[in-house]
Amino acid sequence: QVQLVESGGGLVQPGGSLRLSCAASGSIFSFNAMGWYRQAPGKERELVASITRGGSTNYADSVKGRFTISRDFTVNTMYLQMNSLKPEDTAVYYCNAGTVEKGSYYPYDYWAQGTQVTVSS
Repeated sequence: QVQLVESGGGLVQPGGSLRLSCAASGSIFSFNAMGWYRQAPGKERELVASITRGGSTNYADSVKGRFTISRDFTVNTMYLQMNSLKPEDTAVYYCNAGTVEKGSYYPYDYWAQGTQVTVSS
């Protein structure tokens, strides 16, 4: 089974940037799609962004124009570039492998360990 390992979280001031990485132990090309979720304290886990094998992307309204999802098949890694970060972006971020059907993302049971992103002055 492919393992997913995240890196890149941390503490950043409002307006700052971070890039999260999700490295897979095997080929990410085997996945129909991948996505980034986040979970803030006391809230449900929410889908932030997704990308299909073909490169189609989708974003939650709260991050559109600020976050960019991408992947590099040559190094089996997915990324989330986060710019103009806000305190409300504070959460544990998880990468996931899944599929997109009829425009909606469905996660498989492939989850990374999570990485904390804290946006605070």
